[in-house]
Amino acid sequence: MSSGGVAKAIAALKAGRPVRINGGTEVTILPVETAGGELLELLDPEAKAPLLISGTRAVALSLTNLIDAANPARPVLIERSDWLDAGTALALADPGQDLDRAPIGPLQAIALSDENLAKSALTLARAAGLLPALWLINSEDKTVVSLSQDEPTSLDAPVSLVARAQLPLDDMPETQIAAFRTADGQEHVALIVGAFGGKRPLVRMHSECLTGDVFGSLKCDCGPQLHTALHLIGKEGGGVLLYLRQEGRGIGLANKLRAYALQDRGLDTVEANQRLGFADDERDYADAAAMLHALGIDRVRLLTNTPAKAEALSAAGIEVVERVAHHMPSNPHNADYLAVKRSKSGHLL
Repeated sequence: MSSGGVAKAIAALKAGRPVRINGGTEVTILPVETAGGELLELLDPEAKAPLLISGTRAVALSLTNLIDAANPARPVLIERSDWLDAGTALALADPGQDLDRAPIGPLQAIALSDENLAKSALTLARAAGLLPALWLINSEDKTVVSLSQDEPTSLDAPVSLVARAQLPLDDMPETQIAAFRTADGQEHVALIVGAFGGKRPLVRMHSECLTGDVFGSLKCDCGPQLHTALHLIGKEGGGVLLYLRQEGRGIGLANKLRAYALQDRGLDTVEANQRLGFADDERDYADAAAMLHALGIDRVRLLTNTPAKAEALSAAGIEVVERVAHHMPSNPHNADYLAVKRSKSGHLL
C-alpha cells in the first residue's frame, strides 16, 4: 500500500478536489460536501455526473424505490438531472436538513458498474471525515490524485513512532508521551505511565472526544473515562493509555456535531450515525495494536466496556489476559446515551 497515496487523496477530498480510484474499472470522485458548485460545473459542464450515496443514507431518506431490497447496504447511484445541483445534492447528503426541506425528487437510480469500487470511494470519503456522498465525474486530468481500489480499505497500514518525550503529570508516576503517525497522516498518542516491567500492563484505548475530554460535555462519559483511566493506571504503578484520533466513533468532529443535532431532534446515537450514512461505530483498532507492538507489548489487561476492542487486539496478536470494567456514573444528559450503547452497541456492564 502506498502510504502517501491515501494521505494525498484524503487531503484532496478535504480541499474539495477530485480523486481517481483505479480498480477493475476506474472512477473519478468529487466530494459533495467540500466541492462547490462552480467546480462541479467546470468538471461536469453537461450535468451528467451521477450522485453516489451510501445505502444506509438511502434507507434514512426512505428512497425505497432506489434501494436494493436484497442488499440494503449497497451504495446507491442517482442519475443527474437539471435540478440536482451542488446545493440540492448537499441537502440530500446532510441529514441535518432532512426536517427543514421539502421532499427532493423524483430520483432515478442507475446500475452500479462496480459495487466494490463504489464502496471504496465511500470509505475514502468517510476516512476524510466527509459525508459519504460523491459525484462520479469523467476527467482526463493527469494531475488528479490517483490510488488503487484496495488502498482505502486496507487494514495493514504501517504505524511509525515519530517522537517520544517525558511528560510530567499531576499525581502520576513518571510518564512519557509518544506520537505515532499512520499511513494517511493521522497522529495517535501513547502515554506510557510508570515502569510495568514484566507485568501485564493495564491498557486503555481511548478515542478522542474534544467535547468531553476538553470541554467537559455531559452528553457522553468520555471525559470522566479518560481521567479515571489515567488515575487507575497510575494507581497500578504503570500502564499505557492510547489516545486515538477517532472522534465521534470514527466519523470526525463535524459529523459528530451533526449527530448531536439529530439527537436534539429525538434520534438516539446509533440512529443519528446511521442517518448520516455511517455505521454505528466506524472505529478501527489496527493502529492501536500496531502501537502496542511498537512499544514491545503483547499481553495486556484491557480497561474497557467494548468487546470490539478486545477482539481487535486479539486478532492482531495482542493477548488480552483480563478485561477490566470501566463504568462511569450517568447523569441526566447521558443516561439514554449509555443505555443505547449497552442495548444497541453491545457495551458490557
